[in-house]
Amino acid sequence: MKEERRFPTEAGILFGLGLGGFFDGIVLHQILQWHHMVTSAGYPANSVANLNLNTRLDGLFHAATYVFVVAGLSVLWRAAHRRHLWWSGKLLAGTMLMGFGIFNLIEGLVDHQLLGLHHVNETVPREQWIYWDIGFLIWDFIMLASGWLLFRSGRRRSPGEAV
Repeated sequence: MKEERRFPTEAGILFGLGLGGFFDGIVLHQILQWHHMVTSAGYPANSVANLNLNTRLDGLFHAATYVFVVAGLSVLWRAAHRRHLWWSGKLLAGTMLMGFGIFNLIEGLVDHQLLGLHHVNETVPREQWIYWDIGFLIWDFIMLASGWLLFRSGRRRSPGEAV
């Protein structure tokens, strides 16, 4: 019985993973146009062919993050559909922040640092890219940590949640 009343942490994390990806793709790729998926991997956005490839890969990136959001909605729906439940809003907000931070920490470490596919802000001189990349990782860690703190606070305020 207690398990059925528990907040579906996975749903919030999946939502956060998707929203973290949407933020990266929409704000950094499209609005600010600081980078695209493979602009540092030999396909800079300086030709129509390279921009076409990057745009297609950006679209596939968005499709993958969309799957995270749909999966989060599915998990949340299944948990909430069982019976009337009350959870602190801090649980959802906290897990979404955690997922947001996790997504961008992994993406920043893998795509920016390990694979060098692109960097956070490629509009600044190349020697400054690392500072933007590090700032991005710090911001993501802060999102993850603040999400965890918010989640813990929400667990204390929600009936049926283990502390």
